[in-house]
Amino acid sequence: MTPRRSLHAQIRRLLGGYAALLAVVIVLVFADDFLEDRIWKSLLQREIVQHLQRQDADPQHVWQDTASMQLYQVPGRPPPPGLSMLPQGVHDDFWFGGRENVVLVNRVRGVDYFVVRDITGIETVEEMLIAGSLLLALVALAVIGVLAARGVRKALRPLSDLAGDIGALSPDHAGQRVVVSPGASSELHVITSALNDYLRRQDAFVERERVFIDTASHELRTPIAIIAGASELALDQPALPAPARQQVQRIHRTARDVERLIALLLALAKDPARLSRSNELVHLHELLPDIIEDHRHLMAGKDLQVVVETLAPCSVSAPLHIVQSAIGNLLRNAIENSDSGEIRVGLDADATVTVQDPGHGMTPEDISRLYAQMARGGGREGGGIGLDLLARLCEHLGWTLSIQSAPGRGTISRLRIAR
Repeated sequence: MTPRRSLHAQIRRLLGGYAALLAVVIVLVFADDFLEDRIWKSLLQREIVQHLQRQDADPQHVWQDTASMQLYQVPGRPPPPGLSMLPQGVHDDFWFGGRENVVLVNRVRGVDYFVVRDITGIETVEEMLIAGSLLLALVALAVIGVLAARGVRKALRPLSDLAGDIGALSPDHAGQRVVVSPGASSELHVITSALNDYLRRQDAFVERERVFIDTASHELRTPIAIIAGASELALDQPALPAPARQQVQRIHRTARDVERLIALLLALAKDPARLSRSNELVHLHELLPDIIEDHRHLMAGKDLQVVVETLAPCSVSAPLHIVQSAIGNLLRNAIENSDSGEIRVGLDADATVTVQDPGHGMTPEDISRLYAQMARGGGREGGGIGLDLLARLCEHLGWTLSIQSAPGRGTISRLRIAR
């Protein structure tokens, strides 16, 4: 099996190659002056050596200046004042006699020789060559940069593809996995392996939850339905004593309330998309009077009345039992927190149910605490039984719940059901 290369090693190799090529270009550009000095020194020293060799062979030999080169020596032919102060070595770009020259000052056999070479024309050509070299270097750097960028992009493409595959994962589907090419880096294979292992464990967890929900739905609803059905049959018996009838009625109402609570809990446990498959067309303006009638028994012993305001014709697509539980919960809280007066119930055309009670109301701190409990799914104390559960249900289904209240002025609850 071919060993996988790490992403770190690939990027390091690419950047190292780019740095090496960049260093070569820089060396070629900035080594020009050094090479030029070495070349001029070699050429001008050769002129001095050849002059001395001819002079050794012929003592009468005399140096003849040319239009482009002059030789001065001490003693013998003293250099002009402009040259006499120059130290040993090569002096480039030296202006002498209105021309640009290169000067070599070299001591041979105890004599200082000054070789002056006119480079005016050569310097022009050199400047053109330098400009061309710089342009070539810039082009080379641009090409190297493009190649390096493409190399890094190629090295990181599997990572981008992996991110896209992860983004395409859907929580609604089981058995999903992400795959990378065999030639991807070792880091990507480690990430992919860990992610796929997580997905496998997530599938197992979801399956356990689904089995639990299905089992709980059956095991909890069946006994509650039996209790509700038995109590309903008992209430149909005319010979049932009055005290016993009151208790059976209480059992029947409690069974229905628990049945709705179970429906709420199971709704929270299900995915919204899965829950939407149980939607049905609910006519809210027809349903509200039935819900109010079901809760009138809670007002027994209280000086309370429910006033139904304008009910705008409105229909929504939602699970019927969930709608009944949500609206019934608001009405129950209004009744339990009020002693006397009128509870007003209204319905707007945008599927917003309003319940206004004359109850004790809540302080701003109570409301803040209630919303904090809703946000974190906390307890139910200090804000009405089940309001936090209702808030979580609204968030789960995309509904909106708002509460306005003031101490001694009652509470206004608004529930907007998404259509």
